[in-house]
Amino acid sequence: MLYIGVDIGGMSVKAGLVDEKGSILFKDTAVTRAAAPAEEIVADIAALVRSVAERGGAALSGLGGVGVGSPGSVDDAAGVIRYSCNINFVRTPFAALLGGMLGMDNVKISNDANCAALGETVFGAGRGARNSVTVTLGTGVGTGIVVDGRLLTGNKSAGAEGGHVIIKAGGEKCGCGKRGCFEAYASATALMRQTARAAERHSESGLAALAKERGIDGRTAFIAAKAGDKTAKRVVADYIRYVGTGLVGFANVFYPEVFIIGGGISKEGDALIEPLRRFVKKNAYGAEFNPPIDVVAASLGNDAGIIGAAALAMKD
Repeated sequence: MLYIGVDIGGMSVKAGLVDEKGSILFKDTAVTRAAAPAEEIVADIAALVRSVAERGGAALSGLGGVGVGSPGSVDDAAGVIRYSCNINFVRTPFAALLGGMLGMDNVKISNDANCAALGETVFGAGRGARNSVTVTLGTGVGTGIVVDGRLLTGNKSAGAEGGHVIIKAGGEKCGCGKRGCFEAYASATALMRQTARAAERHSESGLAALAKERGIDGRTAFIAAKAGDKTAKRVVADYIRYVGTGLVGFANVFYPEVFIIGGGISKEGDALIEPLRRFVKKNAYGAEFNPPIDVVAASLGNDAGIIGAAALAMKD
């Protein structure tokens, strides 16, 4: 049986045709028209699903189902996106809308980070671990929490919004409207903002020169830091401290076996993962006495959301 997994991001929507072993047979992307009316966004996604099925050689009528991961607060059982701070979804009956457009009954939706966590737990870096926290560093920050082998989502699936845990009271304004959220410091968007500020303050730096040459994205500070630029090294060190602070908070509540770091920034590999590992070991409560907590990059990479969303549709 084949399934389609859809991963909605603030900048792009990714969809893939996935088999029961978690292998992606075909995938494609489309631009997220984040400010468009919700029904238009869903229509764009329906068109992408049809295209992926057709180009992957599968008939919609023969699919086992479609699973979707979306940022924001999602009521899994009702198939409703209550709210997403980066995309124009407010009380959107997403599963019903998409199912109606596709003529399909088995359309399931969950928070995108929950989907990534499910994908990594079933098919990826968390396989075999019964307690894990997946943290996706993208346009925002998503968290997916697995306790005793089951996704922890809270009342009406409204929980596990780790990106909006406050790590600095009265701090940076977050896209959700609050201040000091983990997302406002640890997302790729936040890192880009931190990079831009540092480049502006230190116009003589290698970071500023690189930013002028190639523009600023989530990799800019890491590239300049690897080249030895001191300003970039400070940006990266601060960013790792912000991410690590969030992880330590989660460690002190859930004490997982492993943190799985996903999103585009996870591609930085050891430059990100090793210092995070040290930070958690140094700062998590009781770490010197309790079992060690590992920090790893998501093994499914940027496909975790697609595979996890498909796994969502595979569940009874």
